[in-house]
Amino acid sequence: MKHDDWQDGGFALYLHWPFCKAKCPYCDFNSHVRDGIDQTDWHTAYLAELDRAATETGGRILRSVFFGGGTPSLMDPGLVGAVLDRIARHWRFENDVEITLEANPTSVEADRFRGYRAAGVNRLSIGLQALSDDDLRRLGRQHLAHEALAAFDLARATFPRVSADLIYARQDQTLAAWQAELRGLLARGPDHLSLYQLTIEDGTAFGALHKAGKLPGLPDEDLAADMYLATGQLCGDAGLSAYEVSNYAAEGAESRHNLVYWRMGDYLGIGPGAHGRLTLDGTRFATSTLRTPEAWLRAVRETGTGEQPREVLQPVDQADEYLMMSLRLAEGTEIGRYQALSGSDLNPGALEAGLAAGLLRRDGDRLCTTDAGRLLLNRLVLDLSA
Repeated sequence: MKHDDWQDGGFALYLHWPFCKAKCPYCDFNSHVRDGIDQTDWHTAYLAELDRAATETGGRILRSVFFGGGTPSLMDPGLVGAVLDRIARHWRFENDVEITLEANPTSVEADRFRGYRAAGVNRLSIGLQALSDDDLRRLGRQHLAHEALAAFDLARATFPRVSADLIYARQDQTLAAWQAELRGLLARGPDHLSLYQLTIEDGTAFGALHKAGKLPGLPDEDLAADMYLATGQLCGDAGLSAYEVSNYAAEGAESRHNLVYWRMGDYLGIGPGAHGRLTLDGTRFATSTLRTPEAWLRAVRETGTGEQPREVLQPVDQADEYLMMSLRLAEGTEIGRYQALSGSDLNPGALEAGLAAGLLRRDGDRLCTTDAGRLLLNRLVLDLSA
């Protein structure tokens, strides 16, 4: 294993804002609802954590910065600007650095968007989630469909790059309804879309309802698969290629931040519940932080870090992670890189079977999933690494 393997993916920074106006019933992210938030406390803590992280990685070149959540568009623009100023003090930016902030249509104001743009944000990721008022209500969203589209249009007028999220395979949704909804958004000329199938996660309100048999109308596997395939077809016809399982982009508009993850680069995780990957002196670590906002703030203030003990990632674990992440991408897996990390080959029987079944295709040192293979991705990863 080469010590600088992370450089194949690049270096990024993720900052987590843990607050939302309301908790969506499908969401298992680390998000919290609070009556009042003292943004001065968060200003102090974020800057302190950035200073600490810089002692280990200062001088590296940043490919991207991502403000995630939660709902980062609840952050004061001045706080976003202060964070970016401190980041620029410690790390160099690539010439085309991507700086993304997630937003919900309920937190949209023109002045606020202009404030984020002035602070240095050059890409907005906006959580539309649905373009049906009934479905937005079912999903626990706080906005209406016309507000979502108005927010999208405002973002397009304010930021050089905009991404939008939608969820499909919703309750009682038909294939035709999903196709019509997606066509409507594509007609507005987006250059990046993240389109996710609704998944029912343990620990969420939807998870509890599903276990109790009180979440009717979810599509069966065949309908969900048909929706996935239709999604790729419609996006492709509109000039957005499926560069990753759930992400579609015009050429050059791919998410540079998420590509760092999928190409298994290094990334810092700052804020409550943030995860990271960090390579130091040839050893790769998985990092994590305290999840509860108040506990994280207290730890930063009293102990100088919100991080929990780091986990050393062994080469075989890195190889498995690389395979799982890279096979999500249309560009696929570099077989030689997998071998260098793992010290062994991919399972030859599984590789031959996947190629013969049309689930995988190989182009020199690259191994990629086909459209059919993406529907069975988890199974393929397990078999290839066995």
